[in-house]
Amino acid sequence: MAFAIARRTFAALGNERFRLLWFGTLFSFLGMQMQIIARGYLAYDLTGKNGALGGVMLAFGVPQLVLSLWGGVIADRLPKRNVLVAAQSVIALNSAWIAAMIATGQIAYWMLIVAGVVQGVGFAFIGPARQAFISDLVGRETIGNAVVLQQMSMNGTRVIGPSLAGFFIAVPFIGLAGVYALTTVGFFIAMMTMLRLPRGDPAPGARDHSPLADLRDGLRYVRRKPAVLQLILVSFAVVMLGFPYQSFLPSVAASVYDVGSTGLGALSSAAAIGAVAATVAVATFADHPRAWHLQPVAGIAFGGALVVLGLVDRFEAGMVTMLFVGGLAAAFQSLNNSLTMMFTDHEYHGRVQSMTMMSWSLFGIAALPIGVVADHIGIRETLSLMGLACIASVILIHGYARLRHGDAIRPVAPGAPAPQTLRSQR
Repeated sequence: MAFAIARRTFAALGNERFRLLWFGTLFSFLGMQMQIIARGYLAYDLTGKNGALGGVMLAFGVPQLVLSLWGGVIADRLPKRNVLVAAQSVIALNSAWIAAMIATGQIAYWMLIVAGVVQGVGFAFIGPARQAFISDLVGRETIGNAVVLQQMSMNGTRVIGPSLAGFFIAVPFIGLAGVYALTTVGFFIAMMTMLRLPRGDPAPGARDHSPLADLRDGLRYVRRKPAVLQLILVSFAVVMLGFPYQSFLPSVAASVYDVGSTGLGALSSAAAIGAVAATVAVATFADHPRAWHLQPVAGIAFGGALVVLGLVDRFEAGMVTMLFVGGLAAAFQSLNNSLTMMFTDHEYHGRVQSMTMMSWSLFGIAALPIGVVADHIGIRETLSLMGLACIASVILIHGYARLRHGDAIRPVAPGAPAPQTLRSQR
């Protein structure tokens, strides 16, 4: 019984090509998780303001908002491996630059803004290409499982990445410069691993039309697919209104719990442990129709966990709450991503994933006004408001979709004939 469950949970890793993508992405995720902690700590240390944390996220979010849709078009038109390698190289060089600036004592807040812009550009192309590549590497019957396992690799690095970053920041001969140097190594390892992947060529005829025509076609496709549109809208709301909590953990650690960089790493690791547990659980039924019904439950529960996080004022209680915050956030994101991939036709995967990932650019943009609010009313009160906003958004979007479409939006088992509302009507 246990063997059967484990086999179902890790089914996609039996595919050698997907396993290679998963392994390479693991190093990229590890570098990113360490850098998130280092960047937040550095921004707060340089300025002492929550608004500064939001400013860094804004710099990351704006280019993603502008370029994500084009990143999806590129993913559907060009070899995905080449897109991944090129964008990963840019991010690695960007990280190396910041490491050098810190090591030479020339670092300034504006440099973090520039670095955020470069990262935003890189991830506008990496995200859609990586997600679309998954469908090239695995069969449709395991695509949901593969998407969740990719999410699990990210959450796994969140367990050790923040703790490593917090520990290294506190070590005098390593510090922030050393953390950025280590993240640079992780990005280069990811790039070299991705060179071993197949090209991931686009579908025949993918470049028969102009990029602008492809972009318009992708937008029309989503309008014809109410289930996909609903998933994208819910992702926008929850990620934009709730996920910025990650940007303000340095403030929570410093001003609420007074635990420094080590405590910051512990809080992030608690969230990551919950996230890993949640994604392992989700992976066992990611390809099952019940996933459709659990997605809004996860979104509402995540909002509730944020409300609780805003209410607790002791570090120990905050650690326990972060387990639920991280776990429920990961469950929602994993379910949303896998459902979106399952309901999307192969030739549109890049463009549809780019729309979903635009929510992360809104996350970055929303972080700045949320940071300003936190500076005026307090970070704890702001976290509770963010949670309530998530709950209200999920209820409103699902309620409206139910009223407008009724039973037309319903889950479809992988490989089964799709109902008319869930098929592309070209």
